[in-house]
Amino acid sequence: MSTIIPLISSGTCGPLGILHLPRLWQKVSLDVAGKLNAEYPAIGGGYDQMLLDAFGLDKEVFSAFMQSKPTYPQLEAWVLEQKGGQLDQAALEAFNASVLGYNHTDDTRKEILAANGIEDNGTLLDAVNLNNLDDWLGFHINVIK
Repeated sequence: MSTIIPLISSGTCGPLGILHLPRLWQKVSLDVAGKLNAEYPAIGGGYDQMLLDAFGLDKEVFSAFMQSKPTYPQLEAWVLEQKGGQLDQAALEAFNASVLGYNHTDDTRKEILAANGIEDNGTLLDAVNLNNLDDWLGFHINVIK
């Protein structure tokens, strides 16, 4: 069976405006279908756990809901339901800022850039773009080559 590398960026949001939620939905959906590439956790640390914590979503409850294979709009409706029909705007803005402001360690940055043949000149620091490069390289290696 072919597996899939998730290509939705953590820098992408849906109608609710929550960064990373579309990517988390894609990863868990692929995992539920048995199609998530083994190099990716369905729900890992980092942005996944940051999102769950920021919105007070229990990992096990989230996972159980995702077993129903919801569409993305259904997931957003569920998130709103969990939050009593309304998101805390301050929490949303703080979470989104934390996603966009997160930088990888120097070693991780150097590793991703080197793997992509990009000189580390200190201008590309944010984890969202570094993770994109890592995903795109994995896609190229596993699918294109």
